Amino acid sequence: MKNTAPFTSYQWILVILLSLTQFTVVLDFMVMSPLGDLLIKDLHIKPSEFGLVVSSYALAAGISGMFTAGFADRFDRKKLLLFFYSGFILGTLFCGISQSYYQLVLSRIFTGIFGGVMSSISLAIIADAFLLDQRGRAMSFIQMGFGLSQILGIPISLFIAERWHWQTPFFLIVMLSVIMFFCILMGIKALPVDASNKTVNAFNHLLGTLKNKQYRIGFLATAFMSLGGYFMMPWGSTFSVNNVGIPQSQLPLMFMIVGLATFFIMPFVGILSDRLNKFKLFLMASLIMVVAVSIYVHLGATSLTVLILVNVLMMGGIMARMVPSQALSSAVPIPKDRGAYMSINASLQQLAGGVAAFIGGMIVYQKSPNAPLERFDVLGYVVIGVIAINILFTYRVYQIIKGRNQS
Repeated sequence: MKNTAPFTSYQWILVILLSLTQFTVVLDFMVMSPLGDLLIKDLHIKPSEFGLVVSSYALAAGISGMFTAGFADRFDRKKLLLFFYSGFILGTLFCGISQSYYQLVLSRIFTGIFGGVMSSISLAIIADAFLLDQRGRAMSFIQMGFGLSQILGIPISLFIAERWHWQTPFFLIVMLSVIMFFCILMGIKALPVDASNKTVNAFNHLLGTLKNKQYRIGFLATAFMSLGGYFMMPWGSTFSVNNVGIPQSQLPLMFMIVGLATFFIMPFVGILSDRLNKFKLFLMASLIMVVAVSIYVHLGATSLTVLILVNVLMMGGIMARMVPSQALSSAVPIPKDRGAYMSINASLQQLAGGVAAFIGGMIVYQKSPNAPLERFDVLGYVVIGVIAINILFTYRVYQIIKGRNQS
C-alpha cells in the first residue's frame, strides 16, 4: 500500500462544507423514495405517475447541467455553487407548498434545474483542490452526505411526514439549506478558474468536450453506473410495505440503520480507494451489488432484520462502486476542461437516472395503492445487465488513465 498526502486544515473545511451541502441536496432527492408510499396513497396516483415525479427532477437536472457545462469553466466555482444553491432552496420551498400532483411535478422540475448541477460543481472543486491520491478520501466524505441523509434526514423526514403531512420534510430541508448557504458564503475562498477559459466560446467549449473520445468513454461509464440505482430506488418504500410486509411506522428505523452502516462504510471505502487499485475495488463492489440485488428483488414476507441486512449489503455495494468510479472519472479530463467534463458527466448521470426511473415505473405494476408491486424481479434482472455493461466501460476508463500515467 502507498502512503497518501494528508489534508490541510482548509481542505478539511472545504470537505466538511461540501459534504453538508451535498447532504441537503441528496436529502431533497432521496426523501422522495421513502415518501413514495405516502404520496401514492395521498395523491391517488399510479406507480408510473410517481415515477414521473422522480424522473422529472433527474431529467431537468440533466438538461440543466448540459446547458451550463459550457460555462462551468468560465466562472468562479464558489459563485456558481452559491447561485445554483439559491435556486435549489427556492425549488425545495415550492415542493413544500405544492397542493397537487401537477404542482409537485413542476416544483420538482424547478428544483432539478438547480439542484442537479450542485454535485458536478462540488466534484469540480474537489478535483481542483485535491491531488488524485487524495480524491478518493475527499469524494468518500462528499458521498457521506448520502449516508447522513439516511441516518438523520430520511428517518426524521418520515417521522414528521407521518405525523403532519408529506410536504413538511421540504420545509425542514429549506431551513437547513439556508444555514449552509451562509456557511459557504463565509467559509469557502474564491475559486477562480483558468483565465484562458474566459475567452473561449461556451458552445464551442461544450462541443469540444463532447467530441473528445476519451471523455465520451468516461461519460458512458458514469451513465451506466447511474442507471442501476434509479431503476430500483423509487420503489423502495412501496416494495417494503406492500411486498415485504413492513409497517410504514418501521421504515424510519430501517433507513436510519442502513444509513448508519453506509456512513461508516464510506470513509473505509475512501481510504481503500486511495491505497488500492481503484478498478479492482470497483469490480469487487459490483459483484457484491449483483448478489444483493438478486436477493432483494426476490424477497417475500420477511422480518425487518432480514430486510435491513439485505439493504445494508446493497447500499454498501452501491457506495463502494461510486467512490472509485468517481475518482477514476475525475482523472480523465485535463484541468481546463474539468468543469465542463464534470457538468456533462453529472448531466448524463441525471438523465440516465431520469430515464431509468421512468422506465421502472412502466415495468412495475400495482393493482391498487395497497397491493404488492408486480414485476419487481424484472427490474433486478435489468439492473444486473446494466452493472455488467458498466464494468466494461469503467475498465476502459481505467486503461485510459493507466496509459496516460505510463506515457
